[in-house]
Amino acid sequence: MPHAPLFPGEPAPFFRAATRGNPRFAFDTVAGRWIVLAFPAPGGEAALHDALAAEAAFDDDHACAFLVAPHADPGGRLAGRIPGLRVFLDADRAVARLYGVAAEGAADRPALVLIDPEMRVEAIVPVDRLADLAARLRRLPPAGAHAGAALGAPVLLLRNVLEPALCRRLIDLYEDHGGQESGFMREIDGRTHAVMDPSHKVRRDAPIDDPGLRATLQSRIARRVVPAIAKAHQFHATRMERYIVSCYDAAEGAHFNAHRDNTTSGTAHRRFAVSINLNDGFAGGEVSFPEYGPRGLKAPAGGAVVFSCSLLHRVSKVTEGRRYAFLPFLYDDAAARVRAANLGRLAPAG
Repeated sequence: MPHAPLFPGEPAPFFRAATRGNPRFAFDTVAGRWIVLAFPAPGGEAALHDALAAEAAFDDDHACAFLVAPHADPGGRLAGRIPGLRVFLDADRAVARLYGVAAEGAADRPALVLIDPEMRVEAIVPVDRLADLAARLRRLPPAGAHAGAALGAPVLLLRNVLEPALCRRLIDLYEDHGGQESGFMREIDGRTHAVMDPSHKVRRDAPIDDPGLRATLQSRIARRVVPAIAKAHQFHATRMERYIVSCYDAAEGAHFNAHRDNTTSGTAHRRFAVSINLNDGFAGGEVSFPEYGPRGLKAPAGGAVVFSCSLLHRVSKVTEGRRYAFLPFLYDDAAARVRAANLGRLAPAG
């Protein structure tokens, strides 16, 4: 593809690429801090790596850096430094082309790309300006106020979605049947697989199989959540999926690291996530949206946090007690056609 340089204010393209520890590292999951993508000049990888590793501004809290190496680094010279610096192995130059610093038949454009916590391009500077860029990083505001004021994620926080008796009924269902370890969806070789990784997610789920109870839950969502989404987002949900009671248990260190809910072919139809707490009396377990700052949200029992499935979000570790939740997804008829078209790309369970 021809050179297509980015400019400040434009979205930073998302991608997956190999690091030493992860063959498909999802770049968008590091949102919520200042990020530097470093594209070295040919032959300058080692020098730029060492300069980045020596820079204290990269601490993974306020800022982090990624060296985009144009080869597979077979000798392991480019090891990164945790916290703060990681290395993408970009042997096919896909990331460099995506960011407009490489193209067939043209000279590379080595550069440092500064990206804001919302994953938008802040600045592009030559690689020999690293010291100036690091000084600029130290002056930049924290993630939650990077736009000049404290940010709030574009989410809805609703009270009284489920009444206390219905919350109790769902908790009892979980306690009666117990929960099974819950995985998450990942795209592997063009198919959507359910995978388990306790470093990324620990949660147990129990299915809701009773048709009458499902109908009751549909009614509550249709009457109490769908109108709020329509008012705020001009989107009318007509479909609902996933009938489960989930449990985040402090005894297991339950949590769910930063992710988006629609990044695989099997989940691309999802439009809004609904996270309804069924109880109080637990510590931790807050839902936060790193692109908009570190603030966590905890709905009261029976209340919901409702948000677009494309937003990066995480659930903090439950440190005391148990958090019980009902966690459906909503979509519309157009998205239902997307779901039907992608059913063949779902890997068999197990």
